[in-house]
Amino acid sequence: MSAANAVNAGRAGSTGSGGSAGCAGSTASGGSAGRPGSAVNVPRAWAELLRLPALFTVPGDALAGAAATGLRPNHRTLLAIGSSLCLYEAGMALNDWADRAEDAVERPERPLPSGRIAPPAALTAAAALTAAGLALASRAGRPSLAMAGALAGTVWAYDLGLKHTPAGPAAMATARGLDLLLGATATAGPGHGPRAQAAAPSAAALAAHTLAVTVVSRREAQGGSSAAPLAALATTTALARLVGAGRRGEQARSTGGQALRTAAATGRPDSGTAVTPDRAGDGLRSAVTPDRAGDGLRSAVATDRDGLRSAVATGRDGSRYAVAGDGEGLRSAVATGRQALRGVLALAYVGTAAKPLFHAALNPSPPLTQLAVGGGIRAMIPLQAALAARAGAAGTALLTAALAPAARKFARKVSVT
Repeated sequence: MSAANAVNAGRAGSTGSGGSAGCAGSTASGGSAGRPGSAVNVPRAWAELLRLPALFTVPGDALAGAAATGLRPNHRTLLAIGSSLCLYEAGMALNDWADRAEDAVERPERPLPSGRIAPPAALTAAAALTAAGLALASRAGRPSLAMAGALAGTVWAYDLGLKHTPAGPAAMATARGLDLLLGATATAGPGHGPRAQAAAPSAAALAAHTLAVTVVSRREAQGGSSAAPLAALATTTALARLVGAGRRGEQARSTGGQALRTAAATGRPDSGTAVTPDRAGDGLRSAVTPDRAGDGLRSAVATDRDGLRSAVATGRDGSRYAVAGDGEGLRSAVATGRQALRGVLALAYVGTAAKPLFHAALNPSPPLTQLAVGGGIRAMIPLQAALAARAGAAGTALLTAALAPAARKFARKVSVT
């Protein structure tokens, strides 16, 4: 989460400074805000204040956190998503309340400076949404409430002070990481701290992306520096390689499975040689020896029995090896499919973020920098999906990725800046 856009990589700089990391563009307001003589469309004004299309970037945090625990999403995951949505929108309302004086100069079409929403109403909404978010988190257990409290504190601290300081980007990144950890903590439930702690690497990856985009957003109004886009591009490339690769444990299991398949193929007893004729032949030769005919016959019968038992045992072993081989083949196919999904999502992530960042690095003008920030925001969803896929939760990854088209569609109607 963020203060204004903490769960979304939000507005890193103030609206007065032109910064808005939570946007695809920068200046579009998405509406005919506050024209003199025009009727006030109250629902649209609140949609603009709360930047409703940006909400599609929020559930992926909790879902990626749930996937990192190794558990299926459950009712506590839904509570975490609800809490995250409320705290995210609280940050949106609080951001505009805190920036109302600057917006009156820089962005007079926004709901507060245009008079379509009164500042006290925005502040009340921020407080009410924060309370609702904490209440939902408390239903998932005390650890979830503690995590939501830390997230809410970061949001308010960012909007009311840290936004304009060098600590602003770090606060934004912290909020985003906490949002993912909220999903992990809620999914694991009370008393299962180690499972929730397993989400720390995913939270760090999401925070790193947020930090990079937020730093770029601080120059989106002025432009003029290639350093931030280049650093963000390097971060994006590194994260794409990270999420596209399998975890070490998964790679080890894959290697072990291959070894088992090799053993099944090369170490399986050969049924053709299991019934060895040598001993049977010896027995028969003994049987035709006049002075030991009885002993030879008994030896032949015993040898034949041994050969039959050996054939049966070999057949059973062969069946077991065949079943094991088939099972390993199925697991190998599943692992290959998961690896392909990770690769596709990693490409979607880097494809969404890297191209506009590269253009901004070549020409750090305000319009291209704004496009780079927008690309970083849109890349949040495929990154969340890739993190879920890396944790082995293919279904959760696909569900998260499915939010991207809806986010693009609604962003055309109401601006997320």
